[in-house]
Amino acid sequence: MEMIRKFQNSIISVMKILMYAAAFATFFLMFSIDNREIIALSRTAAVTLSTYVIILFLLSGTYGSFDVGKKKDKDILFSLMISGVLTDLITYFELTIMKTNEANNTRFKLENIGILVSVILIQFVIYLVFVKLGSGFYFKLNSAEKCLIIADDVSSAGCVERALNDFSKRYMVTEVVEYKAPDLKERIVGADTVVLYDVPVDVRKEVIDWCYQNLKNIYFTPNVADIIEHSSQQTVIDDIPFYTWQFHLISFEQRILKRLTDLIVSVILLILTSPVLLVSAVCIKRNDGGKVLFKQKRATANGRVFEIYKFRTMKENVENRSVKKDDERITSVGKVLRRYRIDELPQLINIVKGDMSLVGPRPEMLENVEDYTRELPEFRYRLRMKAGLTGYAQIFGKYNTSSKDKLMLDLMYIENYTFFTDIRLLFQTVLVLFKAEESTEAFGER
Repeated sequence: MEMIRKFQNSIISVMKILMYAAAFATFFLMFSIDNREIIALSRTAAVTLSTYVIILFLLSGTYGSFDVGKKKDKDILFSLMISGVLTDLITYFELTIMKTNEANNTRFKLENIGILVSVILIQFVIYLVFVKLGSGFYFKLNSAEKCLIIADDVSSAGCVERALNDFSKRYMVTEVVEYKAPDLKERIVGADTVVLYDVPVDVRKEVIDWCYQNLKNIYFTPNVADIIEHSSQQTVIDDIPFYTWQFHLISFEQRILKRLTDLIVSVILLILTSPVLLVSAVCIKRNDGGKVLFKQKRATANGRVFEIYKFRTMKENVENRSVKKDDERITSVGKVLRRYRIDELPQLINIVKGDMSLVGPRPEMLENVEDYTRELPEFRYRLRMKAGLTGYAQIFGKYNTSSKDKLMLDLMYIENYTFFTDIRLLFQTVLVLFKAEESTEAFGER
């Protein structure tokens, strides 16, 4: 068993290669039934093969791939299926376009739909089998890590404990202690993994040094300085090593590209989602006869205030405050709209108007901004970029994510902004639909 454990990464890599090879073979062998040229030495075969491999590589980098041991089986399967289905669809359309010629189809038309559906179903079985095999193999060799949570206040670490317990195959919380515990170092020695939550920086440094010395895994929540350090560059001046960070805001060229992307994509999305928008509006109106849209003042770049548009999900003339668990203010239609984030689609109008961007910090209610800033003065830093429909906080956060965690997620985006980051986050937004219950978790559920 010990010998196998030494080669576990190589074995998992082989499983990954075999899985993708099986998915690849399924697509090409199935479509070769009516398109023999894609398995022969031909231009069609070369272009189709290249398209499939490149798209799958890019999408796997966006959604994740065979991350056994790191994610839940269902999350791995969702990621693989999204990457696989999108790759199949894009390659299918590319193949259809190439067949639009005098020798085959004189005009563009969809064909082999049955084969496409069969390919997707077979690939689902392939991904499912390999995920189960890979996950079973990993956890057969690796027992759950014994985790020691060190916090500023034990009562505030409950959310961390619940998050780790949600991944019970990988983590086993053995104890939650305050950083002031007199026997802290002895407790660290007995753990596999140390999780630091809201621990003062000077204490954190001492604990990390001790963990490093004793070969312990370390998780810690970042602060502003950590975000800046992560986005810094390594520099050596003469013989002195430095981390350098230069104050910067999004450049003029980046703003132009970002604005053009916002306009083009939001207009396309408004057209594509128009049936959903229409049905949602009708359902809201028929439910109680009230207003379809909800308008509320929010803060965006440089603290500028704008009115955000959302589908109304609550009863009219009720108290305006953050959502609680089983909130009686939410209508029956509103529950569905909030679950799948449909209520946020009217924000595409805000994007066209220039109030918001497709990707950016989450637009908070003015009351929350004031409260959070009093509690955490650094919260104002997130107003250095225009508010966004999606982003790190919207994808990975929840309605009840703490103000500090929201800030850190937004700063991760701001300090590491690139155009390709925006593209990747837009694609990752699709995953929000598959974790609807988690992402819409309300205040009072933590």
